[in-house]
Amino acid sequence: MLKANENYLKLRGSYLFSDIAKKVAAFTASNPDRSIIRLGIGDVTEPLTPTIIKALKDAVEEQGHHESFRGYTPDLGYDFLRRAISDNDYKARGCNIEPDEIFVSDGAKSDSGNVQEIFSSDVRVAVCDPVYPVYVDTNVMGGRAGVFDEAKEQWSNIIYMPCTAENGFTPEFPAEVPDLIYICSPNNPTGTAMKKDELQKWVDYANEHKSAIIFDAAYEAYISEEDVPHSIYECDGAETCAIEIHSFSKNAGFTGVRLGYTVVPKALKDVDGVSLNTLWARRHGTKFNGAPYIQQRAGEAVYSAEGQKEVKALVSYYMENARMIREGLKNAGYTVYGGVNAPYIWLKTPDNMTSWQFFDHLLEKAGIVGTPGSGFGPSGEGYFRLTAFGNHENTKAAVERFQTL
Repeated sequence: MLKANENYLKLRGSYLFSDIAKKVAAFTASNPDRSIIRLGIGDVTEPLTPTIIKALKDAVEEQGHHESFRGYTPDLGYDFLRRAISDNDYKARGCNIEPDEIFVSDGAKSDSGNVQEIFSSDVRVAVCDPVYPVYVDTNVMGGRAGVFDEAKEQWSNIIYMPCTAENGFTPEFPAEVPDLIYICSPNNPTGTAMKKDELQKWVDYANEHKSAIIFDAAYEAYISEEDVPHSIYECDGAETCAIEIHSFSKNAGFTGVRLGYTVVPKALKDVDGVSLNTLWARRHGTKFNGAPYIQQRAGEAVYSAEGQKEVKALVSYYMENARMIREGLKNAGYTVYGGVNAPYIWLKTPDNMTSWQFFDHLLEKAGIVGTPGSGFGPSGEGYFRLTAFGNHENTKAAVERFQTL
């Protein structure tokens, strides 16, 4: 008899951003003349840069000729892109990551959700709280979550590590040692980032306890402070305990192009000496046909001299938005965090409002869409996320609307 996967049946409601979209759609239908400024979803708004466009066009042109036509791509990624990543993102920073430890994909979201598949179904998982929902939901799908505790708003078999203003939004070692630890820095949603000495402590902890860290570095291009690492492999010993996930979406505007990569070092093994690099290669090759050649050529162009110049200009554009939001809200009396090393601003909801109450208040009174903090976990309640991915004009208008509330 056909039955659905019981783990999927445990998932709570719909995906956070689907709920937000439904609320905004209902409001817009009832208020067709209202101007809405969207600072909720972390989608870029600036167009692809000239160097990227040229690389895409050139790659398309190649596909129209027998001598340069490309069919199925290598499932682990083309050598030209893996070498560019190794040289620029790692060796230039003193990290000894080789091309055959880099696995090209269609984006960080997929990899961050799929990587749990190479681990045993009974490993104990720890997440920072608040947390990017994909980390938790995919481990629910993998059968590791246990039972949902309605009172605590937590899964019984997942270790939640509170990241609050009191601890500087940095996780502390939990009472129970986890097997798999998710860390995102710079962080989504709080916009804060771990210093190198803080991250080194987690690397040492993971090596001591034979645990593994899934390090989400999707926002590393936005780091502005020198003591914040761009890669976990800048920490001593990380090659034996960490998997790192990267995205081209936010640094180069590839949200609609789709390209990312995951690093699984050959030195990373499980407690029985099984190579996780080999397991990920097996999983990747079985379930993924490779990111398209056209996108990979565009990714290679990101590392060219002109590409780097253009990407830095994009990042600066969005970080100027972050500065406007951070300073404008502070001047309006809000308590705000983030916006220095990441394009996210994490603000304390005023007047003891819940995060969803503030969502409704902000939409109704100011026509601004943000993201309720409770959607990211229990410690997100009482907070609210805004993104800096709008254009300057809308960002400035949003800050002015905040100041009149």
